[in-house]
Amino acid sequence: MNRKFIFLDIDGTLVTQMQAPSDYVKKAVRSARSNGHKVFLCTGRNMPIIGQDILEVGFDGVIASAGSHVEVAGKVLYDCILPEETIQECLDIFHKHGMYCRIETPEGIYTDPQMEALLQTVQADASNSELIRMQKEIEAGIAIQPYDRYPKKGAYKICFTSRDLESVEQTKRYLGGRFVYAVHPYADSSSCFNGEIIPKGIDKGKGIELVCSYFGADLKDTIAFGDSMNDYEMMQTAGISVAMGNACEELKKTADYICKNVWEDGIYYEFRRMKLA
Repeated sequence: MNRKFIFLDIDGTLVTQMQAPSDYVKKAVRSARSNGHKVFLCTGRNMPIIGQDILEVGFDGVIASAGSHVEVAGKVLYDCILPEETIQECLDIFHKHGMYCRIETPEGIYTDPQMEALLQTVQADASNSELIRMQKEIEAGIAIQPYDRYPKKGAYKICFTSRDLESVEQTKRYLGGRFVYAVHPYADSSSCFNGEIIPKGIDKGKGIELVCSYFGADLKDTIAFGDSMNDYEMMQTAGISVAMGNACEELKKTADYICKNVWEDGIYYEFRRMKLA
C-alpha cells in the first residue's frame, strides 16, 4: 500500500466526551505509523487544550484551531491570528444579538461568564461533540479564563452560543461575507445553539493541503476521519473521507465511508478494515 496521510479529528472521533484515548485507538495509531503511514491530529481545539494524554499517543503533526495553526514535528508551518480589531468587531456584533462567546488564543481560552452558565443548564444533542466537550471541560475544571482576563492580543477563532437560531442568522448579515459559520447539531427542543466562525480561506482542508505540500504528498493519498460540521472542509479535501457512526447526519451524507461510533473504537476497526494497521 502507498504511504497514507491520515488526519484525525479529536472530539467525537479520536476520543469521547473528554476521555483519554482508548488502548485500541492508541494501538491503531501507533501501528499505522510503524507501517510507514503518517498520522496527524486535525482539530478545532487550540494547542493549549490538546491534552498530554492525546499527544503522548504519538502523531506526526497537528492541525489545530480549525486550520489556523499547523505544525509538523514541532515545526510551525502556518499560524494565523486574527487582529484584535476584528475580534472586538465580532464580539460586539454577537453581544448585540444576545449571544455569548468563547475566544480561543495561543495562550488559552476566555469566555463570557453567561456562556458557562448556559452550558451548565442545557442537554446536548448526542451528535454535538463540540457542545459536549465544552460542558465536560467545565465539569473537569479545565482552566478556562473569564473574558475580563483576555489579553486582547488577537485570537484564532470565536465560538458562540445562542438561545435562538434567528440571532445567529442575523449576525451573518455582518460577518457572513468574511467568515464561514459552522453551526453544530442541536436537539429539536434545544434552548442552546452553538457554533463557531472561521475566517474564509482558513479551514482544516487548507491545513491538509499545507501538510501535503510540505511532504510532497498527493491529496489522493489522504484519509480524513471526523464527526461534526467543522470537519466538512477536511472531508471534502481528503482523498477518502470517513464519518464516525456518531457523526451528525449532514456529515455522514458527504462521507465515503461510515465507521463504528467513537465509543466503539471506530478508528481502530476502520484502520484494520483499510489495512492501515
